Amino acid sequence: MNKLINELDQILHWPKKPSDKQMVIQWLSKKFSFKIKYSEKEINIIINQHHIFGDTPLLRRELVSQKYLDRKNDGSKYWRIH
Repeated sequence: MNKLINELDQILHWPKKPSDKQMVIQWLSKKFSFKIKYSEKEINIIINQHHIFGDTPLLRRELVSQKYLDRKNDGSKYWRIH
């Protein structure tokens, strides 16, 4: 994973291999608490702290599609489920 995440705890780039993508999203999901309901803005702040390649929407969508986060239909609240 060290080629994907730097010493500052940031994802360097979005990997090509599906297994690496899954590993990165699993790692990123651990930055969120099970006890908190987050706004989209709060989700974006946390994601931005942990990547440097500039695609916050991609990472947010992947967290939801890989079932690490769930959200209200209107996107107003997110929470960790896995």
